[in-house]
Amino acid sequence: MATDVGGSRTQAGRATWGSKIAFILAAAGSAVGLGNIWGFPTVAGQNGGAAFLLVYLGGVAFIGAPVMLAELILGRRTLRNPVGAFKALAPRSAWVMVGGLGVLTGVVILSFYTVIAGWTLAYILKTITGTFGAGADTAAIFADVAGNPVAAIGWHLAFMIITIAVVFGGVRDGIERWTKVLMPLLAVLLVLLAIRAVTLPGAGAGLEFYFKPDFSKVTGGVVLAAIGQAFFSLSLGMGAMITYGSYVSKKDDLVSSAAWVTAFDTSIAILAGLIIFPTLFYAGLEPGVGGAGMVFVVLTSLFGSIPPEPYGGVIFGTGFFLLLAIAALTSSVSLLEVTVAWLTDERKVPRHRAAIMLGGLAFLIAVPSALANGAVGWLSSLPVVGLDFLTFLFTIFGQYALVIGALFISLFVGWVWGISAAGEEVRVNDGKFPLGRTWAFLIRFVCPVAIVLILGQLIYSLIG
Repeated sequence: MATDVGGSRTQAGRATWGSKIAFILAAAGSAVGLGNIWGFPTVAGQNGGAAFLLVYLGGVAFIGAPVMLAELILGRRTLRNPVGAFKALAPRSAWVMVGGLGVLTGVVILSFYTVIAGWTLAYILKTITGTFGAGADTAAIFADVAGNPVAAIGWHLAFMIITIAVVFGGVRDGIERWTKVLMPLLAVLLVLLAIRAVTLPGAGAGLEFYFKPDFSKVTGGVVLAAIGQAFFSLSLGMGAMITYGSYVSKKDDLVSSAAWVTAFDTSIAILAGLIIFPTLFYAGLEPGVGGAGMVFVVLTSLFGSIPPEPYGGVIFGTGFFLLLAIAALTSSVSLLEVTVAWLTDERKVPRHRAAIMLGGLAFLIAVPSALANGAVGWLSSLPVVGLDFLTFLFTIFGQYALVIGALFISLFVGWVWGISAAGEEVRVNDGKFPLGRTWAFLIRFVCPVAIVLILGQLIYSLIG
């Protein structure tokens, strides 16, 4: 039963979101991150553009959304974090390790994620001050930010402090309050930047690449890439949606909530493509260029020529990196919240102390990642694996751990805990479960198979 205790809406003694829209914004903020803003356009550009987009939308609908709903169900049913959720539903079993993997994955991803996010803060300052004028050596500028140990660690610390401050405030006064501001601002920035990008000279070719499908480009690899991107873009597999779901009121409809979060996340990714592809085609660049290099080196090299000169690039660039910083912050907050919820639920540590402790731990874990872009030689190319430390952590925890976690969540809900029990939780608010049979089929059969294929593709790319 939901009550108001000390000004904070609670449910069985646990804080809840102030409204359904508050949850949708917070959960969408968790899902929306750097992977949407540059990851989606990168993978789409490498896999045929418009044809990839159509397959991606199918992956979101038939794989991403069902797994998201499964996580929300686990969270609201138990009103606990990922570890507590499995403890409650499968006591004294090995399933609790799935929740533990989610918590571990959350803190490790947070560690290297805030390193990259810190770069966005540095770049906001640099674009405002006109650093990326015509002829700027953007590669050297990036090396000065990411390869300078003092700068890399300093900006990382700054972003971590901001993340801790938001989570420190709690569900209502911290996460909800800030996402109500940040998510609408993010949407406005996206729309404004997209309008500017599609009006650049030559942008029409980028729009054609993005929206005119060539189905001859659809191969098995493209399908797997699209499914994988649909999966990774929704922050699944690490328990973030279990945690956020544990704050959802029993009066709210989980199915429509999951649908809205999925739609919001997907819309952000599509809008990001409307920024990236016209801009790349305006500059005569290949659409497959991607990653941090595309954002921090390639795009910044274009700012000096974006009309009206010389201020067009300053305005566009400042808005773009502010957009990146907001997307990164809403995701980093959810990453920290997963671990804070675990410590407060399972160890009864006060939230304020848990946020500082776990944020501090993530900061320390991240120091090697912050030094892995040229500051320390061996961290830039680890022995045996040949990857820099940050990329190595991303591969293990940002890919494999998420896929494994989502696979076990699907199997648990579909086959162990059971479709019947999950359906009961969905029907709590009004006795209805739209498309319940379809969801049951997807979570039991389609999602596990698709996730195994994603895992297989990751393994193949590693050994191939």
